[in-house]
Amino acid sequence: MRLNILIGGKAGQGINKVSEIVSMILIKQGYFVFNYRDYPSLIRGGHNFNILSVSEEKIGSYQSKLDGIVALDQKTIALHKNKLKKGGFVVDSKDFENLGRNLNLALAGALIKILGIDNKILMEEIKKEFNKKEALSAAEKGLASQKNIFNIKKQNNNNITLMTGSQGIAQGAINSRIDRYIAYPMTPATGVMHELAASQLKNDKTISHNNNKNIHQHNHQNNLLVFQAENEIAVVNAALGASFTGAKTIIGTSGGGFDLMCEGISLQGQSEIPLVIYLAARPGPGTGVPTYSSQADLNIALRGGHGEFPRIVIAPGDPLECIEKTNEAFYLSEKFNSLSVILSDKHLAESWFSSDRKPNKILNVKSSRNRKIPGKRIVKASSYEHDEMGYTTESAEIAAQKAKGRLLKYEKIQKECDKFEMIKIHGKKKSKNLIIGWGSTKTVILDAIKGLDYKFLQVLYLMPLSDKIREEMKKAKKIILIEENMTGQLGRIIREKTSLKIKHRILKYDGRTFSSDVLRDEILKVKNEYKK
Repeated sequence: MRLNILIGGKAGQGINKVSEIVSMILIKQGYFVFNYRDYPSLIRGGHNFNILSVSEEKIGSYQSKLDGIVALDQKTIALHKNKLKKGGFVVDSKDFENLGRNLNLALAGALIKILGIDNKILMEEIKKEFNKKEALSAAEKGLASQKNIFNIKKQNNNNITLMTGSQGIAQGAINSRIDRYIAYPMTPATGVMHELAASQLKNDKTISHNNNKNIHQHNHQNNLLVFQAENEIAVVNAALGASFTGAKTIIGTSGGGFDLMCEGISLQGQSEIPLVIYLAARPGPGTGVPTYSSQADLNIALRGGHGEFPRIVIAPGDPLECIEKTNEAFYLSEKFNSLSVILSDKHLAESWFSSDRKPNKILNVKSSRNRKIPGKRIVKASSYEHDEMGYTTESAEIAAQKAKGRLLKYEKIQKECDKFEMIKIHGKKKSKNLIIGWGSTKTVILDAIKGLDYKFLQVLYLMPLSDKIREEMKKAKKIILIEENMTGQLGRIIREKTSLKIKHRILKYDGRTFSSDVLRDEILKVKNEYKK
């Protein structure tokens, strides 16, 4: 069984709350859910919608055809009724009058009734969340308005968690025992700031909507402070200052903010002060389409900042990988006094993913033995080329020596990264048909290739790049590259590193992520092209 239900209306009507309540009930019933969010750059009005997908099996995407529409306004029905399957249902807000701000709870009740879930479960959830007569009354009206269409019975699975990528990044940062999160608000990176701000100077808790204690957590008083600077130039410089004093520091931004940080990023390369950057991409150039998703910032993540200096660029593909790879980013940054970039996008940051897997063991993040912290002795950091004592120099010999030292550090980083999962192989591992992708395309690719003779190579470390990529490509007869950018940026990097060109590409660059059924059709179309 798999259902795709669109919940739509105007910004400010509580669409996300409907999705959240129903999703929580479904995972408590033992079902996997995925929730995609689509909204314009408006605080009120416009047209927003979520697509809530539910299945007995693991899912990480939505499909283009809908089993139902829950409409908080008439525009939702007009825009999406053509996507409704034959026999699909519509819950219309016109059926509910004078409910005001509780209209969304009535529609949540209507949807729960249609799904065939026990009414009491919803009422308990509403009572826990709101505990107001008006809210309970609205939910009861919704329940009374519909009949059962489906029969969602409780499954024997009590280990499902529900998280966004933003929550995963925040949890990974807390697991790494960070001291400072510094940012200027910029969609879609701001979610991490909100999560961490709610957790600062408290006993650490799991940052996720859990049905269980499935996520690792520390039980200690954290030292976390969240600071909102006046702009991204201030962010990166404040972060370098905090890190210089020994504070484990992460900053967050999107593409335009990362551009402003590039001079400070280069300062990191010269001063060798550990720094972790969370880069959540959205479509550009310029302001672009700020509330939508893109994988077009790979190049700037790899090359932002003048000069040649080592960095680590990691792209998790789901919230649990966000936890794990954020922890690895801190571990590597602190060990090598280097820059780590965690590359995400709006889709991964804000969509809701469910999982029954536990994250890997937490790495103990320690500063390098060579690291000197101010307080006990004089410690210098400089943007100028400098000698071992920190004195500025223009010596050709020392400049060359320091440049070689940075190259040697990169080689050490590469060796250390081999201890982690730099790539993952999914699907039919002996297949000669290979799909290559990275980041948020992971879960939709996994859904799209179910039942197909395909192997999926997920690239997690984009710098350094794993030598195993070339090995896997050499074993394949058919290779398809899947990315959400216009030029196939990962494909170009792979060609640069391996000399192997990927001929067949499936690219999407309209700000919307792939739906799994449409992507599956595209994969089969490419497969047929190989036969010609």
